[in-house]
Amino acid sequence: MGEKITIAGAGYVGLSLGVLLSKKNDVTITTRTKEKADLINSGISPIKDKEISEYLAKNEKKPKAVKNSEDAYKNARIVIIAVPTDYSDEKSRFDTQAVEETIETVMKVNPQALIVIKSTVPVGYTESLKERYNKNILFSPEFLREGKALYDNLHPSRIIVGTDKNSEIVRKEAENFALLLKSCTHEENVPVLITNNTEAECIKLFSNAYLAMRICFFNEVDTYAEIKGLDPEDIIEGVCMDERIGMHYNNPSFGYGGYCLPKDTRQLLENCREIPNKIIKAVVDANNTRKDHVSETIISKVREHIKTDEAFILGIYRLAMKKGSDNFRHSSIKDILIRLQKEKMEMIIYEPLIKEKEFNGIPVSNDIDGFKSRSSMIIANRMDDELNDVKEKVYSRDIFCVD
Repeated sequence: MGEKITIAGAGYVGLSLGVLLSKKNDVTITTRTKEKADLINSGISPIKDKEISEYLAKNEKKPKAVKNSEDAYKNARIVIIAVPTDYSDEKSRFDTQAVEETIETVMKVNPQALIVIKSTVPVGYTESLKERYNKNILFSPEFLREGKALYDNLHPSRIIVGTDKNSEIVRKEAENFALLLKSCTHEENVPVLITNNTEAECIKLFSNAYLAMRICFFNEVDTYAEIKGLDPEDIIEGVCMDERIGMHYNNPSFGYGGYCLPKDTRQLLENCREIPNKIIKAVVDANNTRKDHVSETIISKVREHIKTDEAFILGIYRLAMKKGSDNFRHSSIKDILIRLQKEKMEMIIYEPLIKEKEFNGIPVSNDIDGFKSRSSMIIANRMDDELNDVKEKVYSRDIFCVD
């Protein structure tokens, strides 16, 4: 039955890839905990993704999950590494320790296995691993949205695999891996690009930097319109009617955040340290400027309200980065909360994903009706139908109600 594949990591990348490949292959996913493995084996997705949840619940042919161990890698022909690589402020780069630990385990128990890195890594990293371990290693970037990871794997915009293009043997390995991915998608004409590893690493980081730049651009259009008293929707729609710009990925927000964009832009900025550049640094700075502007605007509005409402309570609607996500990490609204807390105003958070009664010292409510009635003003990075009846007291820069 196809290839025997082990995937290290059961986050968005690893789990969605495991589900995709299990359609035609024998796939094992390693997790950090037995509890997480048990959930997957019971047909329950440990992450919030509609397509993954439906697939695991309905299909018998699915990946097997196990707690990470040497045994998980012994019989695999292909090992795909999809462990998280958070940006380390201390190291000023991605923390790639988990990637290296996985490679060392594979080299110990199954040195003949083909290793493919799906984790996001610094530019030049894969080539340094090839030298260190004297082994061919492929880098294949992923381009997935939170909450839509399996959908994006089934309908990919492109498949990119990095290798050594000068070696016919290892290039063939890359081409075969690309075909393996392509054969499990729902698309017949997926563009495939085989590059050298370092170029593939650049494609991942520069792609996310461009997306972050686009977010910052339309956020600055929105800031301009808000301060000048103009209609941002008309301006953005008119700009985006140009087919070179397009009507996509143009909805203002409180700033970009989530798993990828903050860490990837910072890593790329570090990789560009010795390279003449202005745009990458400007993107990182622009996101902070946007959060400062949103925070100052909210504070100004709160002060106006407090003049007439001594019992003023500011409501924070959701901490998740986007609709359908369970990710709070690097959420822009969390950074805004830090700024607001310095004003010592009374606040309440509505976040059904938080079971604790407090978050960073702020009371948390899971009762939407109670939250709306208690809040004098509500801030929301993304609007939702359940706020329609209190729109008059909601502050949001969400124009198009899409992520």
